[in-house]
This record gives sequence, C-alpha cells and structure tokens, in this order.
Amino acid sequence: MHYVIMGCGRVGASLAAELSDRGHSVAIIDQNPAAFSRLPDTFEGQQVTGVGFDREALEQAGIEQAAGFAAVSSGDNSNIIAARVVRETFGVSNVVARIYDPQRAAIYERFGVPTVPTVSWTTDQVLRRIIPLPPQVEMRSSAADLGVYFVQVGTPWLGRSVAEIEMHLPLRVAFLVRGGEGVLPRDTTVIQKGDQVRVIASPASMSLIESVLAEGPKERDE
Repeated sequence: MHYVIMGCGRVGASLAAELSDRGHSVAIIDQNPAAFSRLPDTFEGQQVTGVGFDREALEQAGIEQAAGFAAVSSGDNSNIIAARVVRETFGVSNVVARIYDPQRAAIYERFGVPTVPTVSWTTDQVLRRIIPLPPQVEMRSSAADLGVYFVQVGTPWLGRSVAEIEMHLPLRVAFLVRGGEGVLPRDTTVIQKGDQVRVIASPASMSLIESVLAEGPKERDE
C-alpha cells in the first residue's frame, strides 16, 4: 500500500518509518527540507518539499494512488485543510488529522474527518493511570452497535479469570496490555494489578459494565 504523510516532525517521521518498516510505500511532505533529517537513514520513501494541502505537492507524493493520508503537522488549520482536500478532491477516504485544540477536534469530527486531539488524548491517558475514569471508547461500529472500550477494572476482580468477567457481564475481553505488552487473553487468563483492559460491548451496556467492574461480582453471585 502507498501512504502519504503531511508533516515531518517527530510524529510524522516516526509514522513514516513505521509504515516503511512494515513494507509499505511512503511519501512524506514538509515545507522545511531540514525536517527530513528526522527520518532514519534506512528510510527509503519519498521526501516532498512543499505545502501539504497544495495539489502539486500532493500529486508529486502520489496521493492519487494512496490508500491513506495522515496530516500530522504542527498546525491545526493546515492539518484539517489538507485532510479535507485529500478526501474531497482526490477521493481518499482513509484520512486522519492531528488536532491540538480539542474543541476544534469535535467540530472537525462533524465534518467527517477523523481527528486525533493530541492534548486531550494525552491528558486522558495520564489520568487513566492515576485515577478511575469512565470507560473510553477506542473504536465504534455503528452498523454492529458495538465498540471497543478501555475500562477500569476494580480491585475485587484481581485474581479472577476472563471467563468470570464474561460470565457476569454482556461483553468480551478483547485484549490486555500488561507490562507494556499486548496479551490476547484465554478464558483462564487471570486479571492482574496494572492490567489495561479493553472489552467489546454494546454502548447501551456500558453503565452496567462500569458499575460491576468497579464494585465486583459479589451482588451478582448471590
């Protein structure tokens, strides 16, 4: 697959290198040629000097053959303009824009452009590691009415198996992050302190799920 990235900062350079290492064709656009120095020496993709929402620069980067486009420059306006140009002018539906202002991110989402609100995402991730927070939706399928949620699992569940959680609640445990590594759980996998748990469930069930995961299965066992 061919992918085009706008912005060769730390995120853009890292993203380009990751895609290239996975065997994809990559073109990265930046107004400042010096920015390409952030790319690793092993990067074999295309480096295009220009404005990321300029038609000529995009065509030079191969946008017409692209399977996806990521706008991750340091400018919110530039990112959203580029994402909309790529989607509406070149017909690339798989686009994403990094947005620093979370209020703008909500507006742009209504335009149909997926965004990554950097500040609010980072804040949320930090908070989730120090205090209990409601479930966070990480992916949602409107067709299936299901989502993937990052949930807080209370102390009463520690030492209990994935099968026990699934027996008590209308969900499936999708995966865990344990010690920085992903774990695909079996029924016998035991929940440990520090596990970051993702579940698949219906949005309508999340209030019940949040409550039972916090309080434990005692009342439902009786």
